[in-house]
Amino acid sequence: MRVSGVPRVFLVGTSGVRFIMIDRMRHRLYYHMIWATRGRLPLLNAEVAAFLCRYLRNIARQERAHVLEIGMVTTHLHLLVRTDPQTNLSRLVQRFKGGSAHQANVERLRHEADGLRWAKGYTIETASPRALDAVRQYLRTQPERHPQDAMPGWAGDTPEYEQTGGEQWVGPNRAHL
Repeated sequence: MRVSGVPRVFLVGTSGVRFIMIDRMRHRLYYHMIWATRGRLPLLNAEVAAFLCRYLRNIARQERAHVLEIGMVTTHLHLLVRTDPQTNLSRLVQRFKGGSAHQANVERLRHEADGLRWAKGYTIETASPRALDAVRQYLRTQPERHPQDAMPGWAGDTPEYEQTGGEQWVGPNRAHL
């Protein structure tokens, strides 16, 4: 008999090696990611910001991750991301940065000759579940923290929230994965 909500542990043996498998694992892996435009030039505008919100969330889903919140000004952006334990973080960031610059330039969202270009490197920090509200608030207040870089015409991101008591979450107009 199984008590609801309690994981079961199995011993699996292959070639004399035993592994412990748990049928229901919980994970809460959150990251605060930051990167800047090349030369910290003001390359982001409201049109590019709306594109980035859609694009980054789509790529995250493909890589077993979710973008929960985005904070942006004209020179840099911040993301709050939740990942699966198997998500390759360097690949995720590579697809975020390289893919978004490429696609934005293909769609000619930046009308200047250089288009959208990201600076080399990025910052990634872990965030504890208890710190999520503080991280979300920090991302939302980027325009106030950098008033000279605030983005005219961009009201901000529509954040995603996790469902209480579940492993999956939805945002506005989004389905369960």
